[in-house]
Amino acid sequence: MPFGNDFLLIALITSNKPGPIWIVYVVVCTLGSMLGALIDDLLARKAGEKGLRRFVDPNQIRKLTAKIQKQAGWVIFTSTLLPPPFPFTAVIMTAAALQHPRKKLLLLVFVGRLLRFTLIGLLALHFGNSLLRYARTSPVFEYMLYVIIAIAVVGSTLTLLKWTKGQKKVKSKKEKV
Repeated sequence: MPFGNDFLLIALITSNKPGPIWIVYVVVCTLGSMLGALIDDLLARKAGEKGLRRFVDPNQIRKLTAKIQKQAGWVIFTSTLLPPPFPFTAVIMTAAALQHPRKKLLLLVFVGRLLRFTLIGLLALHFGNSLLRYARTSPVFEYMLYVIIAIAVVGSTLTLLKWTKGQKKVKSKKEKV
């Protein structure tokens, strides 16, 4: 889920007393993100360039392939830093389908996500409690939270519908052969 690790990290850091424990939270979020990238890598390598179309839009594949073939390291690293709607998963899967070395891919994900989560952690340490106080007393914030949750639910539902529709197309093509 987009922003899942970010929100979890902020919640963990702001709910505890200030201290070095935030570093552990940053590392755990980084490792969790890396695990997700590894799963995407395994799926995309097995599917290959042709099977990648089941997971990533063909237009996006063309654009990412051109960029990854020119500067794979920078594209992967940059994708780890940027928040949604930047297509982090699409970048990882395309790089894996193009057989970018797994060790380099995971190292770039680790370094990029570690940097991102460290910055988020530092911001949470500095602004977290004042933001929480505001969130508890602001009706505007409450409504914004409901809107974000609704968007996440609708977006997840649409993604699942698109994915299942794609699976049905793949099955019907296999049955014709």
